Amino acid sequence: MKLKPKSFFSALAERPERLLAAGFLLLILIGAVLLSLPFASQEGESIGWFSALFTSTSAVCVTGLVAVDTGTSFSLFGQIVLLLLIQVGGLGFMIIATRMMVLLGHRITLRERKLLQESLNASSLSGLISLSRTYGLLALGIELLGAVLLSLRFVPALGWAKGLWYAVFHSVSAFCNAGFDLLGGFQSLTAYQKDPLVLLTVSLMIILGGLGFSVIIETAQYLREGRGEKGLTLSLHARIVLVMTGGLLLLGTLFYLGAEWSNPGTLGEGGFFQKLLNAFFQSVTMRTAGFNSVDLGAMRDGSKLLSCLLMLVGASPASTGGGLKTTTVAAVALLVLSVVRSEEDVNLSGRRLARETTHRALAVMTISLSMLALGTLLITLFEDGRFALADILMETSSAAATVGVSSLGTPKLTTASRIVLLPMMFLGRVGPLTLAMALSKKQDNVKKRIKYPEENIMIG
Repeated sequence: MKLKPKSFFSALAERPERLLAAGFLLLILIGAVLLSLPFASQEGESIGWFSALFTSTSAVCVTGLVAVDTGTSFSLFGQIVLLLLIQVGGLGFMIIATRMMVLLGHRITLRERKLLQESLNASSLSGLISLSRTYGLLALGIELLGAVLLSLRFVPALGWAKGLWYAVFHSVSAFCNAGFDLLGGFQSLTAYQKDPLVLLTVSLMIILGGLGFSVIIETAQYLREGRGEKGLTLSLHARIVLVMTGGLLLLGTLFYLGAEWSNPGTLGEGGFFQKLLNAFFQSVTMRTAGFNSVDLGAMRDGSKLLSCLLMLVGASPASTGGGLKTTTVAAVALLVLSVVRSEEDVNLSGRRLARETTHRALAVMTISLSMLALGTLLITLFEDGRFALADILMETSSAAATVGVSSLGTPKLTTASRIVLLPMMFLGRVGPLTLAMALSKKQDNVKKRIKYPEENIMIG
């Protein structure tokens, strides 16, 4: 039965997750139209509708996979459009929209507050407007810091105008964990693999963007006041995020350093400090960012597999990054541990995780891994032996986790394969559980209260 316009829009409005998904989709379509315009291209000719759609999806979903070379294909107008798409996609369009409505004197309704709550992954409706302002200012402040540091390298090499533009673009791209670059030739940051200023600045932007705004604010307050009279302590969420982030960065750095130490295509040609710097950078960027300072195609299969695992874990909730999220993986790991120990509850540091939390974590992981498996299977069929399985898995992991690294070169894929990557990037940014809830039919309260007879099935 065909839906009437009124029923269609009312169906969107009644569920915040539906409006969020629709908002991201609308932003992608607007970006695709703008990027397909002839004056968005350096050649003065349209790059084509599909390439524009793919690039817009990648930018809004802060992924970084590209169908055309960003630095040589887009004019200044096209690059500005890309930067805006990355910024809005990274911060979340509801934060941007809320700030604009406040500036215009528009009253924020309850429905808009619920949308903002969903976008910020907040637990309460109170204080959301001031929270969105704080998050927006914090993001701009961090991006400004990154731009200043990067300008110390880009301005002397490229001149004031181009150098400052490159500094701003790459700072925003790094903080939003997007991975887009303007350096041309699909080279990303390989030309700066000996430059600690560029690599460490970009790493700092990526890490801060991936921690999540709430964790940055809470950690800053703790460092400033935690040991004083107030005796502040970090929340369980912040502790899990910080421990998981630090552990994954250390694990990745040590593994890349050992696995690629003698590989002439990656780390083998540099001295110890250069090897350590680039191993650390790859460990940082593989989480969600999409930059690279070495040739990813030359990496050993073990390093590619670890890269896929790091990408799947990804960043943290309410951040600019994607992936399953550090807290999701931690919650599932703790659930498994509690089952092994025959414990009824999932406990950590004197706290008990809510059953709903572990259920959501399992749902997110199951949907994400299913999407990854299906995408890998389809692209393997479409490419028909043209690429190694490790490279295809890295490509699909990169799309699903909105990372943006590629060891095979995304433009080399067939159109069918790139079509597969489009919904994977979208699902990775919106969130698999959010999209699943948006597409599902809402149950009424009567059905929710029904308790059916219990019956067991055999497991294991």
